[in-house]
Amino acid sequence: MNEIGIAPDWPAPANVRTLQTTRDGGVSAGPYASLNLGDHVGDDQVAVVRNRALLRATLPADPVWLKQVHGNFVADADRTAGVPDADASVARKAGAICAVMTADCLPLLLCDEAGTVVAAAHAGWRGLAGGVVEATVKAMNAAPERLLVWLGPAIGPQAFEVGDEVRQAFMAHDTAAAKAFVPRLPLTPHSSYDLSCASAHRKSEYPCGAPLTPQKWLADIYLLARQRLALLGVKQVYGGGLCTYTDAERFYSYRRDQATGRMASLIWLA
Repeated sequence: MNEIGIAPDWPAPANVRTLQTTRDGGVSAGPYASLNLGDHVGDDQVAVVRNRALLRATLPADPVWLKQVHGNFVADADRTAGVPDADASVARKAGAICAVMTADCLPLLLCDEAGTVVAAAHAGWRGLAGGVVEATVKAMNAAPERLLVWLGPAIGPQAFEVGDEVRQAFMAHDTAAAKAFVPRLPLTPHSSYDLSCASAHRKSEYPCGAPLTPQKWLADIYLLARQRLALLGVKQVYGGGLCTYTDAERFYSYRRDQATGRMASLIWLA
């Protein structure tokens, strides 16, 4: 446990430092209580500045903040000035802090076994489907089998309801992505059949054999990320068990609360 936030549980090299903030330890009030680090979510700006100062006091330098746009651009934290439009950053110099903010989207922290390069990526479903993981791994310029990845707090598979367009976006890239989607009842028949089928097993094992068209799906964003990483040859993947939606005491969740704060996932070389 860190003074602020939690320490990712993964076998990163000793010179790789990480921090995952929670909603505890700050000064924000109301739906933003208390360590909201997002300056774009409607919180009092004085409180956000104070929260960032509290975080900065635990770090060797200022984080390289990003203006996240649900894309796949990777910023160079060693050289970046200002706040670039990007959803990931990579660093090779000691003290350059890669950071992403989330409140349901999946944060990924990455490093190589030798402790020579680190990265942080923000993966909502659009960014994940659009290749942010692939772009981040490419920017690290390290052998995929030598990479370690930690999956941070995100909306869990029992709460992440999406439309069929989301499933199709992932299926277009890899048909195995179907394993990451479970039909959400109620279902709509696309041919005439006994409606009692709709009460059968949610994983489409319908005894009457009638085809169903799900109106909604429950998506496992952790599995989707693991599938993308596996296709790249990344095998050392950790984390993926912290649900932002169900753990209201520790985590912000946009899907749960709408008006809410943002947490940060940070990584750097010492």
